[in-house]
Amino acid sequence: MKSRKLLMIPGPIEFEPEVLSALGQPTTSHVAPNFIQSFGNALRMMKEVWLAPKGQAFIMAGTGTLAMDMAASNLIEKGDKVLVISTGYFGSRYAELLVRYGADVTFLQSEIGDIVPLDIIEDELKKDDYKLLTFTHVDTSTAVMVDPKPIGKLAQKYNVLSILDGVCSVAGEEIRQEEWGIDVVLTASQKAVGVPPGLALMVVSEKAMEVWKNRKTPVANYYSDWNNWLPIMQAYEAGNPSYFGTPAVNLVVALEKSLEIILKEGMEARFARHQLMAEAFREALKAMGLKSIPISEEVSAATLSAPYYPEGITGAQLLAQVNKEGVILAGGLLPEIKNNYFRIGHMGSINRADTLATISAIEVSLKKGGYIFEDGAGIKAAQKALS
Repeated sequence: MKSRKLLMIPGPIEFEPEVLSALGQPTTSHVAPNFIQSFGNALRMMKEVWLAPKGQAFIMAGTGTLAMDMAASNLIEKGDKVLVISTGYFGSRYAELLVRYGADVTFLQSEIGDIVPLDIIEDELKKDDYKLLTFTHVDTSTAVMVDPKPIGKLAQKYNVLSILDGVCSVAGEEIRQEEWGIDVVLTASQKAVGVPPGLALMVVSEKAMEVWKNRKTPVANYYSDWNNWLPIMQAYEAGNPSYFGTPAVNLVVALEKSLEIILKEGMEARFARHQLMAEAFREALKAMGLKSIPISEEVSAATLSAPYYPEGITGAQLLAQVNKEGVILAGGLLPEIKNNYFRIGHMGSINRADTLATISAIEVSLKKGGYIFEDGAGIKAAQKALS
């Protein structure tokens, strides 16, 4: 009897068997020839996945928060003006992080479920001499998706560095870092990149690296300082061993395998598949009468959904029942409405069978909780979308 449940939260996700197999290989030395090759391959493939061939890739042992910290600590000096564009919990987190490094932060917060309008962003950029702006591509707390392209263009227009928090989007949502002029795109391994937790990943533009090289004060975070890590990345990419801190050897080997799988699928096909699965979930949820946090499809993520609980159904009741049906979902995260909604992750190796199994588990659980809707409505809507 199969005892394992389908993991459909917004990270960690379901991982490909080949990735888990690579992760489980005997650990080698971090300066062994085979590991040097794996590390170099992973760095080069990251630039293909990010669509940033001229960028500098970084692979660090850590989480998405470390990637956020590294970008901020290397590019910010005390008193620098930063514009934070927030669509949820993680925008607020970035503002708090930047203040720790002495940034003078202006905070633009969207209404729940919406984005900050472009004209508001541009009006703010006109007012002051900003060095940097940050925005969350997909906020994991709200499932709101921001279009990076026009924000990247605004940053270029006003000569402002841009950081895209792509923790819940890289390798799932469309990102063309170099074409869109975005200076830093960061993420974590456990989401759409498809590797178990433990790696902080980013690609940095030539412009941002130049700004960092010309900073007047030392980087305030010793561990994150690119002065320590850039020589390591350059050495491994060139096929040479180097050392500052021991890399997460097995995770890097797993990353190499996952990036191979991603590039074999192709970025265009991968973007399209995520959009298709997201549409199936959106149509299913609507057919079941469930409303979601994003106010429209235009601002709805392809990597996760965030539906509200229907009247009469509690979070503890629904999530526990879905778990009994063999699927694990996540509760709410945004403090203001944390108990009013739940989250479904659909990224990485997500396929039709996973999608339909998850929708079926939600349908059955809602019925058992006494919520009334047309039998099989969600499954029918999802199948129609998938066809």
